[in-house]
Amino acid sequence: MKQRLQKILSDRGVASRRRAEELIRGGLVAVNGQIASLGDSADPDTDEITLAGKPIPAARDYIYLMLNKPRGYVTTLSDEKGRPTAASLVADCGQRVYPIGRLDMDSEGLLLFTNDGGFANRAMHPSHEIQKTYQVWVSGFSQEGFQRLQEPVVLDGYRIKPPKLKLLSVRNDRAELEITIHEGRNRQIRRMCQMAGMQVTRLKRIREGQLELGSLPLGKWRYLTEEEQKKI
Repeated sequence: MKQRLQKILSDRGVASRRRAEELIRGGLVAVNGQIASLGDSADPDTDEITLAGKPIPAARDYIYLMLNKPRGYVTTLSDEKGRPTAASLVADCGQRVYPIGRLDMDSEGLLLFTNDGGFANRAMHPSHEIQKTYQVWVSGFSQEGFQRLQEPVVLDGYRIKPPKLKLLSVRNDRAELEITIHEGRNRQIRRMCQMAGMQVTRLKRIREGQLELGSLPLGKWRYLTEEEQKKI
């Protein structure tokens, strides 16, 4: 949410609002590399705000939490189609938070939220390739398709690394798999399974990096412990 720059500087302990106004008038404050003017606003969660070329201090009340997202919820903060949002399920956490990464509407499971914009941007950068593990139920299963699923494929012009696979159970043409991927392309697992001749009927993220969903009930959230925060 956008706020006046002098309020942001004051909230971050940089200066009083009156002193912050002087700093802005003096051309010392920039937003996303552009010198700011008095009266300008910025989003402290997503914009890069600097004072004399250096980032302003981080917010003092950063929080990190985990949600077990149900199916049918989108991960955008608001939805023009009026669909329910995952953000609405964590609205009672006491802070304005937003998701780290995405989990499509038809999927469920582990979804992280924070109000630490700098951390979220770093965590989502493609260079990190954080491993994500999913429990996946499919129809149309075959041993041939299972073998194809282990081969590298190209999605959106990007060569995808072979996933790590575990076959958990099989009954006729239905199976339960555990799939670990690195990249997180749009609907990646569903598309990979389709290319291997299988249809995903249910998809649940159970692990992200070293964080485990565990026994967190569906639709509920909890704060990450200090140990878990260090892991991410």
